[in-house]
Amino acid sequence: MSTYEAAGVSIEAGDKAVELMKVWVEKARRPEQVGGIGGFAGLFDASALKAYDRPLLASSADGVGTKVAIAQAMDKHDTIGFDLVGMLVDDLVVCGAEPLFLTDYIATGRVVPERIAAIVQGIAEACVQAGCALIGGETAEHPGLLGPDEYDVAGSTTGVVEADALLGPDRVRAGDVVIAMASSGLHSNGYSLVRHVLLSQGGFSLDQHVDELGRTLGEELLEPTRVYAKACLALARGTATHAMSHVTGGGLAANLERVLPPELTVSIDRSTWALPPVFGLVQQVGSVARPDLERTLNCGVGMVALTAPDDADRALSLLAEHDVRAWVAGTVAPASDDDRGVVRLVGDHA
Repeated sequence: MSTYEAAGVSIEAGDKAVELMKVWVEKARRPEQVGGIGGFAGLFDASALKAYDRPLLASSADGVGTKVAIAQAMDKHDTIGFDLVGMLVDDLVVCGAEPLFLTDYIATGRVVPERIAAIVQGIAEACVQAGCALIGGETAEHPGLLGPDEYDVAGSTTGVVEADALLGPDRVRAGDVVIAMASSGLHSNGYSLVRHVLLSQGGFSLDQHVDELGRTLGEELLEPTRVYAKACLALARGTATHAMSHVTGGGLAANLERVLPPELTVSIDRSTWALPPVFGLVQQVGSVARPDLERTLNCGVGMVALTAPDDADRALSLLAEHDVRAWVAGTVAPASDDDRGVVRLVGDHA
């Protein structure tokens, strides 16, 4: 007799995973959240939006890419959810939106309740740090499509911003300064290049101690993505910050160009920060040309803000209060015919 479990799907394991994750989901609540885990849909009390004159809802969806392969290889799953939240909420805050709630989706070849709960633990902890609620999600068991120990994670988040407080290119002015915010490491982009260079070409193992990194390679590669949400909201609300850019795939220049009007240009001075060791290691081992490195990885800068020069010191002080290391890395200037809307990186790292 055929059964669902014989086909590779365990309802009991799924139920146990839900029980194990409840304690973490409960930690990631906001007052506007209605009900708890177990419903068909997550509920959020939208009457809170009545306080806005013209609320704009912002939405973002993302995953963490091939960084999950590192988590699987190390059998360590309590940080990958943190990466997911960082990739989601920090895309919202660049327009000044406050993250309200998040839903996740975990697909796996076999539900191991403890593993699923560890993933959700990371998601919930990062939601607490970002100030958003984890209001729902889905865990799907896909035997035959994914291996028994394989999984992928994705999610979506929704936030809100007052229309007249919306940040973006139309606010940016010549003379604005570029405030760079340090990344915690690789974050969640470029892992296909990093894995190819360090594991395949370089022959490193994940449990190998690397002197330049001061820890094992696996520990470095699993360093969670920094969540900038509350720090960036403090900038949006407390300073004349005109635009922000989340530095993900494409690197610093390409992502900053997304919030730069065509009549302006930006020059960023590499000498204002030192290239963190993991990026230098990838560059050296893989003989990666600097343009390719900077198009693929964040190179130590995970978020940037374009702020009025008179507010630069205030912005740096606010970021320090949120434990975000930051510095002035460049300026916005009027563009000539050949650099309209272009971001250029100049000089060499300190």
